[in-house]
Amino acid sequence: MKKISIIAPCYNEKDNIQIFYEKIKKIFENDLKNYSLELIIVDNNSTDGSIDILKNISKSDKDLKIILNKMNYGLWKSTFNAINYAKGDALIPMLPIDMQDPPELIVDFIKEWENGFEVVYGIKKERNENFFLKSSRNIYYKLVSKISDIDIPPYVGEFQLIDKKIYKELLNFDDYYPYTRGLISTLSTNKIGINYTWQKRTKGKSKMNLFKMFDVGINGIISFSNFPIRIFSIFGFILAIGSFLYMFIPIFTYFFLPERNVGAGISTIIVAIFFFSGVQLLFLGIVGEYIAAIHRQVRKPKKNVIVKELINCDKDQD
Repeated sequence: MKKISIIAPCYNEKDNIQIFYEKIKKIFENDLKNYSLELIIVDNNSTDGSIDILKNISKSDKDLKIILNKMNYGLWKSTFNAINYAKGDALIPMLPIDMQDPPELIVDFIKEWENGFEVVYGIKKERNENFFLKSSRNIYYKLVSKISDIDIPPYVGEFQLIDKKIYKELLNFDDYYPYTRGLISTLSTNKIGINYTWQKRTKGKSKMNLFKMFDVGINGIISFSNFPIRIFSIFGFILAIGSFLYMFIPIFTYFFLPERNVGAGISTIIVAIFFFSGVQLLFLGIVGEYIAAIHRQVRKPKKNVIVKELINCDKDQD
């Protein structure tokens, strides 16, 4: 019997834990009878009683694995670290307990995986949220897809099902701030997407504020693209060339249109300011290119997440 591993991040989700757990179990009991479930819930040091609920459930279900982190490391670091404990034939690297990504889609994911696809990803084509957030996210997804050095499909998050050989390869990345969807995209072209609607949260409060969204967005942009740095290089180059060409205007007016000639020295100052500003931006961009190259090499601390307690699980040594 093939095993499906699911990693579910949790932080102060006491109102959703039991509902989420029962829904996942029901899906596997009714629609996925021929598969076994390995549910790994990773808690980021909850303070609302979520940990007690998880421990109570784990006493009667040894297939529920719980990772209790020492502090809140955020969604991406904690779920990426949890991959170390997965032993399934396929893995869903992130399925939040708030159920805004519908767990029922797992059935369709598995069908496509059994058809031979190594990666089956969910496409958040529709979102049940306000116009501003929906528009902002759409612009961001399209931007990342366009400027990335790799093929990251638009509207795709971490809600995916990936084959065991893919998630084992993921563990070779030692990234301080793993952009998981981007890392997965580098590992396989044998993939397919399934459209779905991202649901509204019905219980509890979202932990994703504007600052965290901005932080995640910037990480997604810089992780697989040097485009922002190159903008400054290009802009600096254009500004320097433009100021150089502008130098010919006062020369022309001096000889041919003396009545329009500005005060002595003013043109020289204008040209000098813009020229050297352009040169500075150009060189800043070049330096940035080298920093970006170094950046890709050094984002590898030895330990991103410190685990406080493990329940029903141990680290996979395969």
